[in-house]
Amino acid sequence: MFCLVAGSVFVPTANASSIPHLERKGTATQLIVDGKPFLVLGGELHNSSSSSIEYMKPIWPELRAIKVNTVVTPVSWELIEPQEGKFDFTIVDGLIRGARENHLHLVFLWFGSWKNSMSCYTPSWIKTDEERFPRAESSDGKGLEILSPFCDTNCVTDAGAFAALMKHIREVDGHKHTVIMVQVENEIGMIPEARDHSAIADELYSNAVPPELMDYLQRHRDSLTPEMTAVWGTNGFKTSGTWEDVFGPGTGTEEIFMAWYYARYADRVAAAGKAEYPLPMYVNGALMRPNYKPGQYPSAGPLPHLMDIWRAGAPHIDILSPDIYFPNFSYWCDKYHRLGNPLFIPEMQPIPANLLYAMGQYDAIGVSPFGIEDEYSKPASGTYPTIRETYKVLSELSPLILQSQGSNAMAGVWLDKSNQTQTVNMGDYTFNVAHDHTWKYSSGYGQTNEWPRMGGLIIPVAPDEFLVAGCGLIVTFTSHVPGKPIAGIVRIDEGNFVDGRWVAGRRLNGDEDHQGRHMSLPPGQCTIQRVKLYSYK
Repeated sequence: MFCLVAGSVFVPTANASSIPHLERKGTATQLIVDGKPFLVLGGELHNSSSSSIEYMKPIWPELRAIKVNTVVTPVSWELIEPQEGKFDFTIVDGLIRGARENHLHLVFLWFGSWKNSMSCYTPSWIKTDEERFPRAESSDGKGLEILSPFCDTNCVTDAGAFAALMKHIREVDGHKHTVIMVQVENEIGMIPEARDHSAIADELYSNAVPPELMDYLQRHRDSLTPEMTAVWGTNGFKTSGTWEDVFGPGTGTEEIFMAWYYARYADRVAAAGKAEYPLPMYVNGALMRPNYKPGQYPSAGPLPHLMDIWRAGAPHIDILSPDIYFPNFSYWCDKYHRLGNPLFIPEMQPIPANLLYAMGQYDAIGVSPFGIEDEYSKPASGTYPTIRETYKVLSELSPLILQSQGSNAMAGVWLDKSNQTQTVNMGDYTFNVAHDHTWKYSSGYGQTNEWPRMGGLIIPVAPDEFLVAGCGLIVTFTSHVPGKPIAGIVRIDEGNFVDGRWVAGRRLNGDEDHQGRHMSLPPGQCTIQRVKLYSYK
């Protein structure tokens, strides 16, 4: 039997508004913690770090030292339910205690039925009972180390364990709010083929597309992603029929089929957890490489071309999140910042430009480089600022970033060799932003074939006055004031925010602003500069 969605969610008697939750602010969605908007400056631990409280003891203060405010960390099913029905939350309690002692928040990753497609974090009593907890099968009939999403027992058992976890978190943390979000499963997907070929999967694939999915697609036909519109439209937007009748034959349809049942499974797990403690919940997707086909990547997860399927099948999931390791960072941000989906990036490379750009351009709820404990001992380079330095700047700017979210007043900048310049219109001015290397090349200084990723964000703070934060940028300005097309620089100050108050440092003039002709944010460090402009003819 396959899984059905659970019924209505029971909300605990505690004041729901006091629980960490999501709220709309203009065009943005914000995470509210203890009644205030909260920006996740996160870091995800390596998979096994949090399995030992002793191992974590020296890491906690290191995380605090690099200015992380939230630790994204696994909680594995095998460790909290070593025997069926007998739970041990020692690890969970130790993680919460360690975070509190270091004034950090937590996002828990539920490594339940699936982690990177596989079922390697399930308890041994599940792994060794294939008859009761069946696996997916390949087309040649071989079992895979992947729990079947079509088995009701698999789903019910996972949902029960997750509900027990969420109940425990509510009991020990419901008034402290150390834990602020939860990820349901991890990088769900089918591999090395596009779909499960077990008997129940074959039967369901030959059946009609469930009416719940068809109803959703029809109701949202005018607002579906272009990818889903194209697939459904190829066969004439049929409103009933088998999977191949509606979406056509091929691995693409097999992926849609699996996505629906993965989404229903994840939704049932999330609903069971929210019934105990309704924290915001998200699922994350392992992105596909160019020209890869379903099955060559972990297919059927919460990927951009399947967003409509996941939104239809998993209404208890609040956010569909990307794990971004590819260089075309802005492309993937664009794909996930659609249909009102908030951008939260639980896994990414530790590239400062990406962190700044996500905040400035996409009103991101938060960012989280993977393997964050490695950053403490990583030496500074002449190219990239450290995560410590970048998070220090973002922490100082957090009140302004949160204030600006949803208003389209803030902008991000992201540059590399293929995207060397960018223009940003803000108020009466255009910011003409160029990669630091464009200036170095023209002057014959610092010749190199490498174009490291540079970026930043821009926030207006007063009439004709702006904050620019980032690294490796050269900025010139153009005026839009009628009759005064030239923009001049009144002053540029570098500085910091101390207790929310701007404290100016050096006045950057002369060589530092090219004799009043541009603003320069050098590579190798993350700085905040405040510029006041004027217009003349």
